[in-house]
Amino acid sequence: MNALESSSTRPYLLRALYEWCTDNGFTPYVAVAVDDTVQVPREYVKDDEIVLNISYDATSGLQIGNEFIGFKARFAGIPRDIMVPIGRVMAIYARENGQGMAFPLLDPGPAPLASAPAPADDSGSRIVQLVAGEDAGAPASGDATPPEQGDDKDPPKPGGNGGGRPSLKRVK
Repeated sequence: MNALESSSTRPYLLRALYEWCTDNGFTPYVAVAVDDTVQVPREYVKDDEIVLNISYDATSGLQIGNEFIGFKARFAGIPRDIMVPIGRVMAIYARENGQGMAFPLLDPGPAPLASAPAPADDSGSRIVQLVAGEDAGAPASGDATPPEQGDDKDPPKPGGNGGGRPSLKRVK
């Protein structure tokens, strides 16, 4: 089997970074590009994106498989089934310090909510640190995750320097 025939590294990296977060006492978050293939509560989706707390305390029955991330979580006290194709995960990071990894989108899906070009493979994976940006009109990473999903307070913004959409900074 050559590199082109092997399976994607993305699910393995997601599982490894999830384990790293939990081993170090951090809260793992995933940023997801939402389209019709993603099963999440649409009322929490902003700009076709949602950030989900996938910690043990916030989820039930978490499965990070090779094709999907699936779990149950409460949103506004209502239990919901969540199903995210691995190819729609844009990043996984620790809420507390923003360290994690970003990924290019793999599967644009049959009918994306917003059209944007996506790379055809995950060779562009990068280790990143999420840093809050200057775009005050965009949602911050924690804003899409409801407090009922394992937290009583709004999660801090990655990078800790105020509201705005997070931006990615390559860590070498």
